[in-house]
Amino acid sequence: MLRWIRQQLGFDPPHQSDTRTVYVANRFPQHGHYIPQRFADNRIISSKYTIWNFVPKNLFEQFRRIANFYFLIIFLVQLMIDTPTSPVTSGLPLFFVITVTAIKQGYEDWLRHKADNEVNGAPVFVVRSGSLVQTRSKNIRVGDIVRVAKDETFPADLVLLSSDRADGTCHITTASLDGETNLKTHFSVAETSVCQSVSQLEALQAVVECQQPEADLYRYVGRITVTQHGEEIVRPLGPENLLLRGARLKNTKEIFGVAVYTGMESKMALNYKCKSQKRSAVEKSMNTFLIIYLGILLFEAILSTILKYAWQAEDKWDEPFYNQKTEQERNSSPILQFISDFLAFLVLYNFIIPISLYVTVEMQKFLGSFFIGWDLDLYHEESDQKAQVNTSDLNEELGQVEYVFTDKTGTLTENEMQFRECSINGTKYREVNGKLVPEGLTDDSPDGSTPHLIGEELLFLKAVSLCHTVQISYDPPDCLSGGGDPFSHANGFSSNHMEYYASSPDEKALVEAAKRIGVAFTGSNGDTMEIKTFGKSEKYKLLHVLEFDADRRRMSVILQTPSGGKVLFTKGAESAILPFTTGGEIEKTRLHVDEFALKGLRTLVVACRHFSPEEYIDVDRRLNSARTALQQREERLQEAFSYIERDLQLLGATGVEDKLQDKVQETIEALRLAGIKVWVLTGDKHETAVSVSLSCGHFHRTMNILELLQQRSDNECAEQLRRLARRIKEDHVIQHGLVVDGASLSLALREHEKLFMEVCKNCSAVLCCRMAPLQKAKVVRLLKTSPEKPITLAIGDGANDVSMIQEAHVGIGIMGKEGRQAVRNSDYAIARFKFLAKLLLVHGHFYYIRIATLVQYFFYKNVCFITPQFLYQFFCLFSQQTLYDSVYLTLYNICFTSLPILVYSLFEQLVHPHVLQNKPGLYRDISKNSLLSFRTFLYWTLLGFCHAFVFFFGSYILMGEDTTLMGNGQMFGNWTFGTLVFTVMVITVTLKLALETHFWTWMNHFVTWGSIAFYFIFSLFYGGIIWPFLHTQDMYFVFVQLLSSGSAWFAIIIIVITCLFPDVVKKVFYRHVQPTSTQKSQSLSALQAQALSCVESLCCYQHGHSGCSRLARFLEQMTGQCQASANHCHSSGCSNRWGGRRRQQTMIMNPDESSPPLGFKNLGCSPDCYSP
Repeated sequence: MLRWIRQQLGFDPPHQSDTRTVYVANRFPQHGHYIPQRFADNRIISSKYTIWNFVPKNLFEQFRRIANFYFLIIFLVQLMIDTPTSPVTSGLPLFFVITVTAIKQGYEDWLRHKADNEVNGAPVFVVRSGSLVQTRSKNIRVGDIVRVAKDETFPADLVLLSSDRADGTCHITTASLDGETNLKTHFSVAETSVCQSVSQLEALQAVVECQQPEADLYRYVGRITVTQHGEEIVRPLGPENLLLRGARLKNTKEIFGVAVYTGMESKMALNYKCKSQKRSAVEKSMNTFLIIYLGILLFEAILSTILKYAWQAEDKWDEPFYNQKTEQERNSSPILQFISDFLAFLVLYNFIIPISLYVTVEMQKFLGSFFIGWDLDLYHEESDQKAQVNTSDLNEELGQVEYVFTDKTGTLTENEMQFRECSINGTKYREVNGKLVPEGLTDDSPDGSTPHLIGEELLFLKAVSLCHTVQISYDPPDCLSGGGDPFSHANGFSSNHMEYYASSPDEKALVEAAKRIGVAFTGSNGDTMEIKTFGKSEKYKLLHVLEFDADRRRMSVILQTPSGGKVLFTKGAESAILPFTTGGEIEKTRLHVDEFALKGLRTLVVACRHFSPEEYIDVDRRLNSARTALQQREERLQEAFSYIERDLQLLGATGVEDKLQDKVQETIEALRLAGIKVWVLTGDKHETAVSVSLSCGHFHRTMNILELLQQRSDNECAEQLRRLARRIKEDHVIQHGLVVDGASLSLALREHEKLFMEVCKNCSAVLCCRMAPLQKAKVVRLLKTSPEKPITLAIGDGANDVSMIQEAHVGIGIMGKEGRQAVRNSDYAIARFKFLAKLLLVHGHFYYIRIATLVQYFFYKNVCFITPQFLYQFFCLFSQQTLYDSVYLTLYNICFTSLPILVYSLFEQLVHPHVLQNKPGLYRDISKNSLLSFRTFLYWTLLGFCHAFVFFFGSYILMGEDTTLMGNGQMFGNWTFGTLVFTVMVITVTLKLALETHFWTWMNHFVTWGSIAFYFIFSLFYGGIIWPFLHTQDMYFVFVQLLSSGSAWFAIIIIVITCLFPDVVKKVFYRHVQPTSTQKSQSLSALQAQALSCVESLCCYQHGHSGCSRLARFLEQMTGQCQASANHCHSSGCSNRWGGRRRQQTMIMNPDESSPPLGFKNLGCSPDCYSP
């Protein structure tokens, strides 16, 4: 028990060694004093709380927020000393905020508990005591042999022991882990693959030694020792032997595997990553404003305390006859009394800090995030995918983006590859009607004739057909299951019944192209691969696979040919192959690769190496030695790969086209007009990247392209950067573009960051090619931490983009074909790059103006709320008398003024979405956090002080000290005066928000007028009853008497108009004299909508035919109601004179067709100005 507690506290980690030893079927050694290792159980825990720690842990997390902690201190002060307001005034709002947040977090955690229980309670079968036993998933232990059937998910990380296939292989999909839907083949070692029954598995004596758990899905280092007839046989284990929890078994009846990682130590659980908390610019501004208001609060409290003692310096005010001091008060310490008074004033004014701001902002972000998912314009019908929000905290940040960093493949392009050209032995070929045709020749051979391929061409196609990790799925899909010969399906295969699956679209495109030409890969059976060369079957024995990795940028296979020879086929980037070639047409192929790249094609170079028997023995020994190593396996494998992949014979190169996604060029142009700079970060070679950049509009043909390529040293890189900087200053070109490669970028970032940033910022577009994933993140970090601190956005679709997505202020994942890792680690996910324009220009614009106004308005209404309380102290000798009743203090932010601003922050639209999309320049109006600048903050704060002065002194002057206002001759008292000020304040701040609202919905009307009505109804109810649980009845009948006075109604109307009339004048003045781009668009949109509605009312004739004029079509296009190419009228909304709907009919109009007689004089009429 003590050890468990120490482990939970982190003092005693359960694993001390670097490796773990797993005894299969938990057959521990009987000799000696063996102490079994302790491993985690198989429970998955994604929840945050338990029933025991929820209250303390949740409270601790909530009170880490400065505002919550501040109000807790205020509440405790109210409890400890005699303060002018009840502790309820601070305690109730704090309790409300804490409770709402706790309920929300508790409900979310309950859902996680529910999901965990469902997973942990799933039934599984394990081999125990010689039989197959059903148990729950959470009861699996490390060492248990688990049976998994077809289409079931693996309940733990298992090392494959055997399957129902004779060769011990199985097919799985890892879609839930990395999104890849292709079938992957996993293998068991030969010594365990024969154990296909429970009795054989029970008799199996084997030990698995492997590394301790780590999060990398694609890395596993281990070995299995099988004891047979007293002899120990050691076999290496790698990722191809490990079945990950969460993956699904496909095309295999059943498998048996031994659990090596369970529960929270499985790779899937270790990938439950808590992304670093990203904070938006608005949140940072909000915290700054809170600090300023805290300063105002302290200033008011200190000033009031000083003025109180200054006033009480005279004896008549220090101890008046009606308020004699007690003996204890006379003898108390002056310092303690000063502190007590200071704290009392602090409590009195503490509502200037809005505690409900946090709750309202959280609700606005949470509810507002649904609009992105509901937007049909962001829905991709082909893939049935809608936009999704993973982090609602950054909604407003979408409206502040200044730099977009985008991947190329799969983000700007479709990631659907089509084979276009190839180079074989120095000759270029293209595919025409399923035949390879040399450049300059046409396909004039008769249909059906067998094309003649020479030795080099055939060897090249065989290399393409054999050097890959492609899997084949047959129709029906279960035809591979069972122990039959898979080649039996291939012997008479048809392209209609066989489909290739590959983790890389390039591989799939090349294998399919080779099949069309005549060299078809028809399947693999264990370590045998079969191809058909123009119908003739050839079988190759697969000896070794040298897997692809990002450092080598190539992959290889070692095969035994049908004649018995050993050959290595390799393919990869030209920079990873050509330096290691010693034969073949190297220079010609290099030129062809560059030509392919200039056309925008993705290039791969193919080579081979033939081994003598002695060479292969050495190669086999090196590989086996490296693969069975438990320590430094990766380093030893890299050494072995480097030794093997040399002295290559160049065979040729391939060129594959990746099509651009739809509307990429329009999207990039819209972002550029919005003032957003676009950087493309890609791993492709620079010729390919430049070609794609030109075709997608990232680079313009008129742009001056600068290059920072192939720099070898720091000095060379620095000199080139200085030349580029001088060229930018000297060239009188409006726009510059920069191309930089990964090697040069490393040098630039090492010593010359400042100079590099100076060049980049003067370029309209930057293209970084040959980039490693971490380099992408470094570039984003470089921009993000520059002195200007711009807001960055990164968008990508693959695992190599995750670091960039996590580094940027806003990360967006594309739901593409390279898995779901980018989507899982992103803040937002969209199906296509073109959706980025609306996400930023429309949703970003709306979210930013909404939350910016919400924050400013909250501070404004709290200044209006507390300043009269401060002014009132000048009239009550700073006695800390409160102006408002405690109930009003408590409910002001919770009930009376909360709903209008929440609804405003959900639905406000300054400009119609179509206008925002058609005029990207409007995005510049809100850039640089302009609506939350210090100038805007100062305006709202001063406005709050001005309105507060009007509330207080307006009521004071209009009421007058000696004015008799009631019918019975009584004068207004203290509570009546305070209620009058409060009433004026609630009406004014609500109507102020109404003035700020441009987009009115029924909900806006309901909450705006409903809040004012609710205040009046509540006050009448609250003041009309004697409440027995209140120790005073100060407000009894006060509100009723106030409303019975005509002077009070007059004062309310005059004060509200006095406050709001200058706002109306200011708005009208600035809109006509100095309108912003947004205000101009609002005016233009209103005029166009009015004119269009009038034209639509005129465009229906007696028989329901359309009569829209060219003007109507023009106005429709301007307002975005139809596409620019549409030449029709919307007649569905027309009504006949009897109010019935006319039948819908669209009439296509020719440009030269005469328009109906609609005079310009009709444009100003109302929709009812014409009746047919």
